[in-house]
Amino acid sequence: MPQQFHYQKDTRVISSSLLDNASMPFHSRFGSFQRKDPQCQEFVKRVIMSHLFKIIMISIVSVNAFFVVLWTDYNTRYNLFTLCEVSELIFVSIYSSEFCMKLYVDPINYWKDGYNLLDIIIIIIIFIPYSLRKFKGKHYPYLNIADGIQSLRILKLITYSRGIRTLITAVGQTAYTVASVIILLFVLMFIFAILGFCLFGVPDRGDPNNWGNLAVAFFTLFSLATVDGWTDLQEQLDNRNLALSRAFTIIFILLASFVFLSMFVGVMIIHTEDSIKKFERELMAERHVTLMEEKQVIVKRQQEEVSRLMQTKKKGDYRSFSELVENFKKTLRHTDPMVLDDFGTSLPFIDVYLSTLDNQDTTICKLQELYCEIAHVLSLMLEDLPQKKQSQSSEKATEQ
Repeated sequence: MPQQFHYQKDTRVISSSLLDNASMPFHSRFGSFQRKDPQCQEFVKRVIMSHLFKIIMISIVSVNAFFVVLWTDYNTRYNLFTLCEVSELIFVSIYSSEFCMKLYVDPINYWKDGYNLLDIIIIIIIFIPYSLRKFKGKHYPYLNIADGIQSLRILKLITYSRGIRTLITAVGQTAYTVASVIILLFVLMFIFAILGFCLFGVPDRGDPNNWGNLAVAFFTLFSLATVDGWTDLQEQLDNRNLALSRAFTIIFILLASFVFLSMFVGVMIIHTEDSIKKFERELMAERHVTLMEEKQVIVKRQQEEVSRLMQTKKKGDYRSFSELVENFKKTLRHTDPMVLDDFGTSLPFIDVYLSTLDNQDTTICKLQELYCEIAHVLSLMLEDLPQKKQSQSSEKATEQ
């Protein structure tokens, strides 16, 4: 389970909100409550937070969505009526059991998580058709609406997908900015709706079908803002030879579509990128914590092995220290990661050190080649030295 369950024993969080102030007496009374089944609670917590449980719930929600798709076909629903009814009971039982398990683990902090509240809303929606059929009968006129909102069950996937929750967080962070952009767009549409009604809404020579009143003018401007069928609207204005119609349309499309809608998309992209970066940082932090825990386990196991071997050495079971080391090597595993805590054993340092050794090898090879050339030149000079001495002696003899 991706949810995090926070437990409070003796600490108290003070908030200025009315909800927290109202819940203070409740927490002061039950916050220090000691459970009598901590082992069972810990077991259920491990189950609902396990990766396998998450995969099982995602599969169940996906299968339930598939059955909802089959239920939309009347022939399939008639042929597989018994299967659909049995599967519906199974799905409802699973969702109810999941709710009970989460509530059992933390009955107080469970209600503080928004995604848990979403699960409760979905469970309530699931039981609405059964209640209506029970109390209102099978021919209740609004029963189709209750059956239609059963498609909201697929929203349970949000609880188990951190990526979807990241996008939802990004959308929530943009609520204030998006609301400001929408208000500005509404003000722009209000101004142009009044202007369009005055210019093109005259019943005699205007276009009352598209600009006859303020509501119709707003709908027409929305079509222009989305650039959907704006050529047909402009053609109707051109057929009536309305002045300033093209300038009106071009200016509104430039402001509404190219400025405000682009601003809306840009705001969403910026906040989505920030949320994705934050999500990646959280994943890196979780991986680092997991790696450190694995390192601690390995170090502890190795320390225990060394202590045991040293105790065995003291008892005289080994003849020499080398035999002790060889026996210790047998306890190591190839799958154990190396515990690297100092700078000298870090991967960047090793990379730089190996590159330095390669450069040193290259320099030594070049020096060796230079020494060979010097030795060759010296050997040639030694070979020419006797001939030079003979030529000098002969020259001295001729002079005498």
